[in-house]
Amino acid sequence: MKWWLTTIGAALSLNIAAKDFTLDDTLAFQITESLTVEVGPRLAGSEADARAVVWAEQKFKQLGFDKVWSEPFTMQYWQRGQASLNVGEPFRQNLVVTALGGSIATPFDGINAQVVMFDSLDQLKQASPGEVKDKIVFINKSMGKDKLGSFYGDVVGARSQGAVEAAKLGAKAIIIRSVGTSINRFAHTGIMRYSDDVARIPAAAISVPDAMQLSRMLSHQPELSLQLQMQNKLPGDVTSHNVIAEITGSKYPNEIVLISAHLDSWDEGTGALDDGAGVGLVMATAALLKQQGRPERTVRVVLFGNEEGGLVGARAYAAKHTANLKNHVFASESDFGAGRIWRLDTGFGEKSQSFAKTLQQKLASFGIEMGTNTASGGPDVSILRAQGVPVVSLQQDGTDYFDYHHTPNDTLDKVDPESLKQNLKVWLLTTATIANSRVDLRK
Repeated sequence: MKWWLTTIGAALSLNIAAKDFTLDDTLAFQITESLTVEVGPRLAGSEADARAVVWAEQKFKQLGFDKVWSEPFTMQYWQRGQASLNVGEPFRQNLVVTALGGSIATPFDGINAQVVMFDSLDQLKQASPGEVKDKIVFINKSMGKDKLGSFYGDVVGARSQGAVEAAKLGAKAIIIRSVGTSINRFAHTGIMRYSDDVARIPAAAISVPDAMQLSRMLSHQPELSLQLQMQNKLPGDVTSHNVIAEITGSKYPNEIVLISAHLDSWDEGTGALDDGAGVGLVMATAALLKQQGRPERTVRVVLFGNEEGGLVGARAYAAKHTANLKNHVFASESDFGAGRIWRLDTGFGEKSQSFAKTLQQKLASFGIEMGTNTASGGPDVSILRAQGVPVVSLQQDGTDYFDYHHTPNDTLDKVDPESLKQNLKVWLLTTATIANSRVDLRK
């Protein structure tokens, strides 16, 4: 198997228009396919996560990177178990449910209790203990769609904070309407949080159609009961890894242009959109750069571990490389699926705005418009941004991203190869422009 050695047509030149690029634009998809087929779902800390690390190290070497290594970090491992949610009389039926990441298990026989519905986390916070005590809380807040996925922030609090707020009022458990936009019957998982000074209760999500169904049931029978059973485990601390590879700069090897994605995924699907496509993009970008002429600055690819658990690998990377972050001249991350890139957002110093406009003009033939100078660079990269590293966010069209995000439906067939080709060309041109420049983006 020698697909990574595909010959590229014309050499990269920063003096030619973007439309003149010729390259192996299928490489990102091939890497994404390899990861999702050969490894599959990659829950952080699991055996599959360890296989993904080995896969990444081998793939980097096959792609011709100059240096390949991994950096360990410690994390708490959470393991999913069987889950079920049954509706009591008079509407006896099962609902599609998934445990939220980090949730404790129910007792072996489950929790059987009356359910009480709230329209939002804020409404729950305003409730009295008498409304909630000894009940199962149900937060039923819907999520809207847009290109930027802006509505995610409006609803994700129910997932991350709901268990704590419900437990403060004496609830036995919490279920939420999935943080997603699909009307298919797939439940959406994701990380939730506990507080050390509040009792821990089980937390789960039900699919959007099941949330709508449960709401209708409650309109007919307000005193409806549910039985929730989940057998999750918290085995303790384990070791995971960030996987890192470099193309050494030809002139300025100590100046690092960092491009990244996260290697882990939730375990319900195969992590194709979140974040297999990102992994494929950044690995292919650096490999193609080297094949088309070694960049002047070093291009470092970081595949962060355990992003889904709360940017754990990113925090470990920032801590380990604190003394060298001054040499990180740029960072960016691909972690929003595989939709076409439509906007360039930057996080540069004010004097670098002219460079940002020049970069956008290079990207204009791909349909890229100029955005804001308030970019985070991506979830993991936001940790570096907070420490002064300049960033770019190559904004993808996320209109349909939350139809699949964190569900069993996040599979390779949802990755559009043509959109991924456009992504790859944009990433290649952006990375090459910065890696072959002398611009100080901090200024």
